[in-house]
This record gives sequence, C-alpha cells and structure tokens, in this order.
Amino acid sequence: MLKGVLKLPVIVSDKEALIIFKKLSAINKKIGKLDVSLKKSLINSSLLSLLMYNESVQSTKIEGTQVTFHEIMESQNRKNKSLEEIEVENYRKAIKFGVNEIKEGSVITSKLIKKLHTILMDNARGTTANKGEFRKIQNHIGPDEKIENATYIPINANEIPEYMTNLEYFINGEMHRDFQIEIQDNNTSLDHSIDSLLRICIMHAQFESIHPFLDGNGRLGRILIALMAVQEEIMDSPLFFVSEELEKERIRYYNSLNGTRGDDPDWITWIHFFLNASERMADKILKKIDDSDNLALYGLSKCKTEIQKNVWLETFKHPIVTSNIISKITGNHQSTVKKALDNLVDLGLLDKDKSMKRNVKYYNYDLLRIISQS
Repeated sequence: MLKGVLKLPVIVSDKEALIIFKKLSAINKKIGKLDVSLKKSLINSSLLSLLMYNESVQSTKIEGTQVTFHEIMESQNRKNKSLEEIEVENYRKAIKFGVNEIKEGSVITSKLIKKLHTILMDNARGTTANKGEFRKIQNHIGPDEKIENATYIPINANEIPEYMTNLEYFINGEMHRDFQIEIQDNNTSLDHSIDSLLRICIMHAQFESIHPFLDGNGRLGRILIALMAVQEEIMDSPLFFVSEELEKERIRYYNSLNGTRGDDPDWITWIHFFLNASERMADKILKKIDDSDNLALYGLSKCKTEIQKNVWLETFKHPIVTSNIISKITGNHQSTVKKALDNLVDLGLLDKDKSMKRNVKYYNYDLLRIISQS
C-alpha cells in the first residue's frame, strides 16, 4: 500500500532527462499543428464543440459511466437528462468556464480549481455535499470503501493547502521555496522552469496524488490538462484532450500514476506513458479535423441551393437534429428547413428517422463516426 506523495519538483537522472527532452521536441511539433489545423477548418467552432463533448464522454467513461457520444448528442436538446448525461454536460461546462477565466487573465489557482469542482459536481453522482471545498477527512483509492484494502492513501487533509500551493507555483511556472533544493551530480530537477508539456504531465499526476476533493478528482485533473495547455499558449483553444487515449489503456494509466507515489516514486514510467498518449492524441485529433473538414466540403459540393448548404453546415454543430431546432437557429421557416433536410437525405448526406411523424430526427452519421471513432 502506497501512502502520500513527495512535493515537487521531480528529480530524474541526467540520462533520463535527455531522453525525455528529445521526445518532447517531436511531440510539441505535432501538438502545435492541432491549433493551426483547427483555425484553418471550415467548421472550426462546430468541431471544437463536438471534440469537447467527446472529451467529456471519454473522461467520465474512465470513472465508470456507460453513456456514449451518440447518446449525448441525442440528449443535447432534451430537458430531462440522466445523471450520467449531467456529468458529461458538467464536464464540458467546467472546461468552457475555465477557458473563459484564463482568457480574461486568470491563472490556475486553488480558487479557480474549487470553482471548477463546484460546476463539475453540480447535481452529479458521488459526494456532492462538499463540492468546491477541499476534503476535511482522509480518503483513499481502492476497490472498496475499506481503507485496509486501499492501493493508495493520499496525504492528510491538513496537508492539502501546502501541497496545493506547491503545485500552484509549479503550474504557473513561478519559483517557490520548495524548488530550491540541492541536486546531486548526474541528476536533473524537473521544476517550474521546464517545458510546458512536461509541466502539464507532472501537474496531472501530482494533482491526482494530492486528491484534494472527496470526489471528482480524476475528471477535474483531466480538465486541468486542457486548461493548462491554453494557459501555457500551447494552443489557443481547449483542444488538448487526452482522455480518449487514457481510457483505452486505463489500467496502465492507473498503474503509472500510482508509481509516482510514496517515498520512492517512479516518475519516468508515468512521463513516457503520458507523452506517448499525447502523441497518439495529436495524431488522432488531427485526423478527426481533416476527415470532418473533407466531409463538410464533400457535402457542400453535392448541395444544390444555399439553404441546403446552410442546413448541411448546421448539422456539424448538431449532428442529431430536428427541423425545429435548425429553424430556431437560422431564422428560416421550419417547412423550408425540413425540405432542405429531406433534400440532404435524398443526396445521401443525412439519414432520417422514418418511424417518427413529429419532431423527426435527422442524423449526420458520417460525422458522428468521425468524432467518436477511437
């Protein structure tokens, strides 16, 4: 059983550091292409919204939810949502709130993290009584509620403020007294001055190990990955979404995180795991952007009227939609929109639920597959 975690910085050998720094260079180039590719996209704002939804689905899936991206799109305009759907929506709201705060000049601090936790846990499953507040009691990570079966016991509750202060300075690239330590020969300190992507990597593991809240730590820790990428200007939009890759190798994710804990941490395994996942993520999201853009252009080439083109592009914001929804968005009469949607069905671009007579749904299945494919 592992207990607690050492404060930052992380110490690695010079040899290990050199391998990491070489790896970072190549991955940073790929991640840099994401922002450029999204900005050039014909449907950039629509794509960002859908990718954010997919990230929300994948991150909550790591915590055991079963809701799919398709189901979330189905429930977009439905008032009564399941608890799992609420969790996904809260995740997305928290990302959007955090990005707005950062764009307006805020930085990632305990105050902002607590606000994000309040949004994340609103009407959600789990322990919501203390939403937005650091835990006051001991918690643990394990297969059940018995602490004797725990795989990891985080730091004591009274230590959380000092550990979070240590983490805040690290996140924001500022010197803290904890970072002024004597380094032995042939070792390197991965402190507040290191590459942004590497700081994001270490931040996430450290936040999860501190485990400052009674519930929601995993999801919030993954939200902080996307927000820190925006704060560090790695990209202009919250597009640094790694949850899909983490979910695919969930056991490896948890094992390598756990390795960073205790008195003799193994940070190298975690760092390589996270960087590899980030590289795969960059490749995958680049493909999703390219494929979505190509689909949009293909559809436009088949459309015969302006209204068909406009309605086609609206389905990239709402891949499962009704004529009433698009009518409200565009201001076009519902019968005009319905005719255009039916034309798109005839052109083989959309599918229609023919079993319904009212509030008929139209599906952009090609787009749904592109965004949700793993």
